[in-house]
Amino acid sequence: MFAYIVRRLLLILPTLFGIMLLNFAIVQVVPGGPVEQILAKLSGTDIGATARVSGGGSELQGSGSGTGGGQEGSEYRGAQGLDPEFIADLERTFGLDKPPAERFLLMMGRYLTFDFGESYYQSRSVVDLVLDKLPVSISLGLWTTLLVYLVSIPLGIAKAVRDGSRFDVWTSGAIVVGQAVPSFLFAVLLIVLFAGGSYVQWFPLRGLVSPDFDALPWHGQVLDYLWHMVLPLTALLVGSFATLTMLTKNSFLEELGKLYVATARAKGLTERRVLYGHVFRNAMLIVIAGFPGVIIGVLFGSALLIEIIFSLDGLGLLGFEAAVRRDYPVMFGTLYVFTLLGLLTNLLGDLMYVLVDPRIDFERREA
Repeated sequence: MFAYIVRRLLLILPTLFGIMLLNFAIVQVVPGGPVEQILAKLSGTDIGATARVSGGGSELQGSGSGTGGGQEGSEYRGAQGLDPEFIADLERTFGLDKPPAERFLLMMGRYLTFDFGESYYQSRSVVDLVLDKLPVSISLGLWTTLLVYLVSIPLGIAKAVRDGSRFDVWTSGAIVVGQAVPSFLFAVLLIVLFAGGSYVQWFPLRGLVSPDFDALPWHGQVLDYLWHMVLPLTALLVGSFATLTMLTKNSFLEELGKLYVATARAKGLTERRVLYGHVFRNAMLIVIAGFPGVIIGVLFGSALLIEIIFSLDGLGLLGFEAAVRRDYPVMFGTLYVFTLLGLLTNLLGDLMYVLVDPRIDFERREA
């Protein structure tokens, strides 16, 4: 197992490098970088500013007045009438005065030591920004994951035991309908009904805590935090039960049809002992092993609109704003960290398989 872990860890480096290279290459051909956006605002053409990118998309040229970055072939409507020296200064400020290949290698060299630089627009390090936003994403992610598992696994087991019954049919219909409703649409409905939209105001409309949170006693702070989390979590959870519930049900149904279950029943074991003493471990293998990946997925994805609707300043909103404003240090810094976490989580998922079922041997399977 040790050799397998070492091989997987060594594969992380080229995989991470390839992912970063692909995203870096895509960014080079997308118009509207930070320099272009500033030039467009200065010239009053920020809405319709366009760019023709050449040589990596980092060089600028004014309207017939020379080049800003030393290369020909780049034209920017936002640069018309501006001093080329000023444009060149902007490029140096954003670190875009070097060829794309050199910039990429320098960036990856810094990232190896987890030096992600500073945001272009907030004058703060990327690490500080992520740490500031992390509590919101952790709150949403951990609570969502915990509640989904606490509900979906017992519900999936109950559906497997009562397969084909009225309970099974009605619960399947309910979770399918819940999955079909977009979380952001359900969030708006919750605000209208329970946050002062048109009916009652039982829950706060925005934020993770109240303005006077620091002045509250500890039990008041806990209640205030939970009070603010009710609507966002409800919106996230309504469509999150279907996959795990059906996965649990199908896993149990497959195990219930195997010979060892019939043998256990023939020995006179109670149905509860058969279900939780024998079937549960085998049926939960795929569910439990996927737990690390589920946490990463919930932490760093799919909560963007919920964060916007409820004014929760988390990682989803940070990433969205960085992409819109072309804040490259934030974009690539967070991409590097999340990709690295995702790759390590895949390895952790494999180790979870072995932990849940020691009969699994990845080294023997590879051989």
